[in-house]
Amino acid sequence: MKGHMRKILIPLCVFLVVPIVAIAQQKPKPAPPVLSSRPSTPTASANASLPSEETVNGFLQHMFGYDSAVTWKIVDIRPAKAESLAQVDVILSSGQGQQATTLYVTADGQHALVGDLIPFGADPFEPAREQLKKDANGVARGPENAAVTIVEFSDLQCPHCKQAQPTITKLLADEPNARFVFQQFPLPSHDWAAKAASYADCIGRSNPDAFWKFVDATYNAQTEITAANADEKLKGLADSSGAKSADVATCASTPETKLRIDKSLQLGKAVDVTGTPALFINGRKISNISGIPYEVLKNIADFGAKQGK
Repeated sequence: MKGHMRKILIPLCVFLVVPIVAIAQQKPKPAPPVLSSRPSTPTASANASLPSEETVNGFLQHMFGYDSAVTWKIVDIRPAKAESLAQVDVILSSGQGQQATTLYVTADGQHALVGDLIPFGADPFEPAREQLKKDANGVARGPENAAVTIVEFSDLQCPHCKQAQPTITKLLADEPNARFVFQQFPLPSHDWAAKAASYADCIGRSNPDAFWKFVDATYNAQTEITAANADEKLKGLADSSGAKSADVATCASTPETKLRIDKSLQLGKAVDVTGTPALFINGRKISNISGIPYEVLKNIADFGAKQGK
């Protein structure tokens, strides 16, 4: 792979599988990177088979230490769903954006795989399909007994989520009998996403019609919203969508709403959402919506509908 690291780093809101060995073969720069790390988690310290944060940082410095523009943050170290593998979630950053990457480390601590750990079996998507059916708490439209259910995990501050909406809208128009569920998944790297998720959740519980208008309006206003003016902007968008902004703002600050957003985040992590937007069609995860030809996406939905009957 040729070129500079900035050519492959993309914003966090799109998950891309990147072969780290290939990245490390690019032309190095002499300056060391600035390290960024997280506090150790109870999960990481309680399980001796997991790599330590020090080990992960050492690995990343050896892989990316040649480029002073590249920094990283260790998001989590935990047991993977696959037996004997540890999962390490990392955010790589450069001047061009951020990228979420997952490493799967072998039990001996000597090897790592990069990318998605996909389900396997006679019906590989059944566990995710059943968990989403049981625990999804987002605003939904379409028949409850639909043969195909489409669940989107999204971040209202994520530009790639905004970019994916026309494709999702077209898919839903072409699948009029599908059920669609919108799950909040605000990313920690976005400074007003959690607040927008709380506003949206409150609007959805009281006025579903206003919810869809609010979501579209927030996507369209992304470049105008900052952490400093988020309350003001979101209240205005709530009013223009047909909700009562004062009531929404009060609701958004309650522990109940935070708990609902936390549950949506937990659900996403349980079904291996690593970035947004993430789409599930009858439990089948599609991470890179914009990178898949629309015809393929439509065929997957049609196939899911046939299987679901």
